[in-house]
Amino acid sequence: MTRFRMPAEWSPHERCLMAWPTRQDLWGAVFDTVKYEYAQVATAIAAFEPVTMVALPGSGAEARELCGAAVEVIELPLDDSWFRDSGPVFVLGPDGERAGVDFRFNAWGGKHHPYDTDDKISAALLDHLGVERVDSRMILEGGSITVDGEGTLITTEQCLLHPNRNPGMSKREIEAELIARLGVTKVIWLPYGGLLDTETDGHVDGVCAFVAPGKVLVQLPDDPTHPDYERMRANRAVLEAATDAAGRRLEVLDLPQSAFVQVDGKETEVGYLNFYIANGGVVVPVAGLPGDEGALAVIAAALPDREVVGVRTRVIAYGGGGVHCITQQVPSAVPLPA
Repeated sequence: MTRFRMPAEWSPHERCLMAWPTRQDLWGAVFDTVKYEYAQVATAIAAFEPVTMVALPGSGAEARELCGAAVEVIELPLDDSWFRDSGPVFVLGPDGERAGVDFRFNAWGGKHHPYDTDDKISAALLDHLGVERVDSRMILEGGSITVDGEGTLITTEQCLLHPNRNPGMSKREIEAELIARLGVTKVIWLPYGGLLDTETDGHVDGVCAFVAPGKVLVQLPDDPTHPDYERMRANRAVLEAATDAAGRRLEVLDLPQSAFVQVDGKETEVGYLNFYIANGGVVVPVAGLPGDEGALAVIAAALPDREVVGVRTRVIAYGGGGVHCITQQVPSAVPLPA
């Protein structure tokens, strides 16, 4: 049994890690626009906690210019810019000692090439930060899990059991590795990720998020024509029937708003659930549509002790993610709660 445990995202942070956009073929005509959106997200988070932006060697000056003095920029080799998935997953020991779990990364089942540099970026970041590295041979992206910091983890079968990740591992073996590396004792498996989420094969950060011990916020579109209308209700039923690691029934909160926009001729869904919980704040992706206001109100009620800030991220959504996808929190070195 590991001495480490993955803390909840609302636990104190030392900083937030981000990566500057690099894969021009992903963004095409909106490459310059997405850089502006990344900078807006970085500066919004920097109002609450330090932000370190990792840029491809030679791109640091551009990142500094757009992000401003509030954001630290360092240069390291990169393939892509989704640190939630390619970066380390941080864990804490009982006395506050930190480590980073370095899971393998294969660009969401080989959807983009090359990805070998991003498979090595966790080790490079941990070396830069002076944090102990814990190796795992399992492929895992940080966007595929959400934890309560008290031993419970939620994920989706659609993603973690997809044959393009760990075809040689059974569900039981995958669960055992999550328990061994992240210090959880209870894994709740939801059947579905988003139907339209073909990029990540159904990450949980488009489905639900822990917002407090025993409390989960669930994306539950209220439009019956939404492709996930029934699927998210099936997920919700699983959560309602589940108990967490402490034996508690989960309180399930609904986020009914959804937003579709056109970006470079492609219909794109901006996922409000894909937010980042910062020290004293929540930075939320918004679409610039009337539904934004209702979604921000729901998130504010779910996280009442934090300031909620919306950042327009239409182009980040076009690339396949949101604010949560492009960030990775580094927890403060504080003792774990009992």
